[in-house]
Amino acid sequence: MTKAEIVSSISDKSGIEKADVLATVEAFMEEVKSSLEQGDNVYLRGFGSFIIKTRAEKTGRNISKNTTIKIPAHNIPSFKPAKVFVEGVKTKVTVK
Repeated sequence: MTKAEIVSSISDKSGIEKADVLATVEAFMEEVKSSLEQGDNVYLRGFGSFIIKTRAEKTGRNISKNTTIKIPAHNIPSFKPAKVFVEGVKTKVTVK
């Protein structure tokens, strides 16, 4: 499902204009992004958490040049779904 499809679905279900829904969705995503960039996790009860994970420093290989490179420690965004969300997906999703 794309962002456009999400906006269209919410608009159809709520009766709110697509432009207003799009602005709300964009604002939500921007708020989550800025919170993570500031080092704050975002918790949405019953849905999940957007958290920051720290990756340790490691050694990688450049196969084409046959050299090793050092990959520094860094932070990455991650999503951890809530238990209710996971259980719903486990029980309701059928493989197409």
